[in-house]
Amino acid sequence: MESNRIVYKSFVKFAVLMAVANGLTLKKAKQLISSKIDKHPFKKHVDKLIESVKLDKKPLRKLANECLSACEDFGPDRDYITLVLILEEVFTENISKNGIDEKILKEISHFREEVTRINNLIASPPLYNMLLEGRSLVEWTSMAFIYPFIPKHKNSKKKPVLLMPPYLGNDYSTTFVRKYLKSVGFKTYKWELGVNMINSKYLPKLVERLDEIYEKHQQKVSLVGWSGGGIFAKIIANRYPDKVEQLITIGSPVWGVNNMETPLIRVLEFLRGKTLKERNKKFLKELEEIPSVPITCIYTKTDGLVPWKHCMEAETLRKDIKNIEVFGSHCGLGANATVLLTVANALNSNIDRKEQKGVVRKIESLFFPKFWKQKGTSKFTQLFVNT
Repeated sequence: MESNRIVYKSFVKFAVLMAVANGLTLKKAKQLISSKIDKHPFKKHVDKLIESVKLDKKPLRKLANECLSACEDFGPDRDYITLVLILEEVFTENISKNGIDEKILKEISHFREEVTRINNLIASPPLYNMLLEGRSLVEWTSMAFIYPFIPKHKNSKKKPVLLMPPYLGNDYSTTFVRKYLKSVGFKTYKWELGVNMINSKYLPKLVERLDEIYEKHQQKVSLVGWSGGGIFAKIIANRYPDKVEQLITIGSPVWGVNNMETPLIRVLEFLRGKTLKERNKKFLKELEEIPSVPITCIYTKTDGLVPWKHCMEAETLRKDIKNIEVFGSHCGLGANATVLLTVANALNSNIDRKEQKGVVRKIESLFFPKFWKQKGTSKFTQLFVNT
């Protein structure tokens, strides 16, 4: 919340005073904005910021630009879409019955356009990261030796999981992930559509596959997609939340693909002969929507093919959306022990609706960047202390 505090301080001021400008009292405006962040993971902190808002005679555009300037200073971030969605929900659903001032609509439109502009500034992966992709050979070959030592948290529920391979990959690409999930108690399914060329024609067949698995188990299916496979998984989760248990993506660009800077997109366009924008506008528009099911996005900051910020969903929108960083290359994510652990733990946590704990779980944290970002030596002593 530290880096978000400045953004949210200016945002709630803008949102509250915009509601006041549309005819509400300051008290009711605060209550309205607060009611729209019930699922926000930092609701208590944001509520305090809302309470501190006082009447201000600054023009709404100036208030909006103060918030947008803070966003631009911190750099592109998917979480900014939460701000846009809060504004749109507040003023289209709650004030619409009393009418919305045209000026208010223009300010909301301006805010969304500026957030989109800021988030289009994500750069392509640096050359250094691209060169590091060569280590994926080591990751794949070493997995055969590492695999027997990866901890296994058993799940006896036999929940169904459908896995989707990366761009230019097939079911062999998800071998280790499927094998591991099967060993801990899940019922895994291949996508069975050959090589993934990221083409919308796969969607009808994937929907049939989902229906088949759903009917067989008579329960919702978890979707796991790696890279380009995660794109399909997200769109299906958006279309059929009644049949999808949860969504897990691995190094997948889950938003902003329309303007994404990456050598992967250039290869895709070369093979097809058309730009991505020309081919699948509806497909890409659907990708921007956020599924109502629990979401876990796995990413690596040393990804050499996909800008890692495109692999993260808006965590501030709901408590059941999580982004988890791992160490590794993009091409090696399918043979990454930390990824295997993360996928299994996320599936278990979202199904049981509680986080797994214990000594083994604490030791596992040593393999995640989040552990090493903690300051001081207390992070090591906490491994052996019950909390």
